[in-house]
Amino acid sequence: MAITAENLRWHEFIGLRASVARSASQAHRGISGTVVDETKNTLVIRGKDGKDRRVPKRGSVFAFVLPDGKKAVLEGAQVAFRPYDRPKKVKGVV
Repeated sequence: MAITAENLRWHEFIGLRASVARSASQAHRGISGTVVDETKNTLVIRGKDGKDRRVPKRGSVFAFVLPDGKKAVLEGAQVAFRPYDRPKKVKGVV
């Protein structure tokens, strides 16, 4: 199944380009790069400088670039689950 803005929350984020569009923490705003790891509560984004930055999901809004080049915005609190639990817990599973 292709990743779309509508089904992004059920897919793997690792490997997608992402940026922090909004965050409760000033320090996290504007972080961008490639998602290299994910936990229940965080995304790890590797920037162009090669540094990994751990961003909390709750309190953040992420903008992802999908494989087809389209952009999708996702509130971190909507996916604050372990990656393998998301399909079971996110409401509206198709």
